[in-house]
Amino acid sequence: MKIKNWDMFAFVVLYHALLLLLLPAMIEEFSVAAFIFFLVTYIMGGMAITVGYHRLYAHKAYQANPFFEWCILLISALSFEMSALMWSHDHRIHHNHVDTDRDPYSIKKGFWYAHILWLFDYKREFDQNLVADLMKNPRVMLQDKYYPHFLIGVNLAVFLIGWGITGSALASFYMGFLLRLAMIHHCTWFINSLCHTVGAKTYARELSAVDNAIMAVLTFGEGYHNYHHAFAADYRNGIRWYHFDPSKWTIWLASKLGMANKLRVISDLALQKALVLKDKKLIIEHLEEEMDVVAAEFKVKLEELSAAFEATATEIGLKARELKHAGNEQHQVIQKEIKELRASLKITWNQWILLTKQVAKDYQLAH
Repeated sequence: MKIKNWDMFAFVVLYHALLLLLLPAMIEEFSVAAFIFFLVTYIMGGMAITVGYHRLYAHKAYQANPFFEWCILLISALSFEMSALMWSHDHRIHHNHVDTDRDPYSIKKGFWYAHILWLFDYKREFDQNLVADLMKNPRVMLQDKYYPHFLIGVNLAVFLIGWGITGSALASFYMGFLLRLAMIHHCTWFINSLCHTVGAKTYARELSAVDNAIMAVLTFGEGYHNYHHAFAADYRNGIRWYHFDPSKWTIWLASKLGMANKLRVISDLALQKALVLKDKKLIIEHLEEEMDVVAAEFKVKLEELSAAFEATATEIGLKARELKHAGNEQHQVIQKEIKELRASLKITWNQWILLTKQVAKDYQLAH
């Protein structure tokens, strides 16, 4: 690989080198206050990216008021990950061309390329049409225009605050700047590399993206990456009650405080219907390459179950629309019909899960 972005290369090498060179001195200066300062700045900078850059600006998964936007745009300076405009531009390219040559950090080019090397190789061809919505946002454009000023102002202020809290300029610089940058950067980069390599393809087997619970903890919910690539418009990445997704919780809380609205979600029914269609296409394409009788039988069962699921799901949708316009007498009747249809759909869904697991096991499909 020929390095194209020497400024980026120099910056990344420099702060990693300083991390190593200053480590002995930092060990002597270490304190609980310094560690807490690192943790707070790491969480704030990281969540400005996940809550703001990623879910608000890149995917428009919700809307926010100006105050909430300014909080994101200012705090994001702690991450050193470009302006919201440029970050969203590159991320939209990634989703539009995932795993192809046009993907800036395609995992097809190798783990370390997707993790960090792409930063030194990537030359942005800015497409205004790709971020036309963001270019109408005066706050985003102001941050983009004066991004270096944002970086210097915010980080200088944080350094001085850290110096006052820890009583050490070295501790503030090392823990609140160098270590914070390294953690935010590598955790972000691991979403591009590790979360396209090691984990479960829970929602879309055809994608390279995987769900990785450990990375979800380190990136405030971003580790549920297979779900995100399958349903990128959802403001949640972790959709189960037990999923660790503080970015989702923050957006939800902001909506309750009147700072965010129009939170976009994929309903359980839409999610299951999409998964059935995706799995059906992928598995049948694989089974058509097999010549044995069992594969033919599996194919017939898959077709039957998917047809039954789609028909029942469609019927539930029709009944739900009827319910909105039903009179008092019809309301209870339609509700009962929907309940029965959902019970039937649950049985079909469970049968589908069992069948696809059996096919994946017998024919060694990725799952």
